[in-house]
Amino acid sequence: MTFDISEHPHRRYNPLLDEWILVSPHRTKRPWHGSVENAPRERRARYDPDCYLCPGNIRANGERNPDYESTFVFINDFAAVLPDAPPAPADEHPLFRADSVRGEARVLCFSPRHDLTLAEMSPAEIRLVVDLWAEQTAELGARFQWVQVFENRGDMMGASNPHPHGQIWATDRMGSIAAREDRQQRAYVDRYGASLLLDYAKQERQLGARSVLENDSWLVVVPYWAVWPFETLLLSKSPQQRLPDLDARQRNDLSAILKKLLVKYDNLFETSFPYSMGWHGAPFDGRGNAHWQLHAHFFPPLLRSATVKKFMVGYEMLAEAQRDLTPEAAARRLRACSEEHFTLR
Repeated sequence: MTFDISEHPHRRYNPLLDEWILVSPHRTKRPWHGSVENAPRERRARYDPDCYLCPGNIRANGERNPDYESTFVFINDFAAVLPDAPPAPADEHPLFRADSVRGEARVLCFSPRHDLTLAEMSPAEIRLVVDLWAEQTAELGARFQWVQVFENRGDMMGASNPHPHGQIWATDRMGSIAAREDRQQRAYVDRYGASLLLDYAKQERQLGARSVLENDSWLVVVPYWAVWPFETLLLSKSPQQRLPDLDARQRNDLSAILKKLLVKYDNLFETSFPYSMGWHGAPFDGRGNAHWQLHAHFFPPLLRSATVKKFMVGYEMLAEAQRDLTPEAAARRLRACSEEHFTLR
């Protein structure tokens, strides 16, 4: 037989994390008799008096939100990291190691309207969110080494509140995944004298098979090494280290491409598409970080429909990640989706 990457099982290498993924394209034909998620909920109201993120409402700690009209930030009432954690004692054995971590966790409300998602906001409204991401990153980066901006959207991804919001956690330690990206990007520059992700973006633009969207400043691709069925990677096309470094044009272009990408996601299965997304930029560690290239990951779990998701179990937990739908097929399906939100048709 002649090997066909769209038909035969194979492994793909992820240079950002130095790991492999198993791809099994022939399994897309198998029937599904597994778990089916609940159908999406009915349309929400613009304001929910019981929502702790809506303007003017009281949160769990007794504080009242201001009557904000665009974006709003507050320290998470149930923060995973704290600014005053004491140092951990010395390790008693190399098999039982612990280290203290200091940090600050904040909640970022994207809009005062309870019924919206980023996909349903205008590019101008999304631009306010982009500015908020950049401002918060700069502020927290003055005190902490790692600043992680992220959003969990939808019940399926563990969002505890449907109000449009994200989070930002800043810590004095770089997370393990970010540290691997740091090592891999630095090693690529040392070996090839160029940026790993800028080289990657250039190759993907030439090939086109996995590209989903592009404008003057940004490129969206289903990465060659994608794990989740419709995973995407959002890349700056010019050298950029962090969100605060973006100028006005790049922020406008980012808002525009985010709008288009998220609308395509929703249109794929005509549902409010769940995902976890997050930004990776250079750490604030005082070192030279020219090897870093700003990018965002989108990890959506849906596989076959609005109610069937991919599970990371069995082989994925014990050996390595595995996917059925090829990244090229996923990119074709996303490219084919309309840029007009399905609720407006």
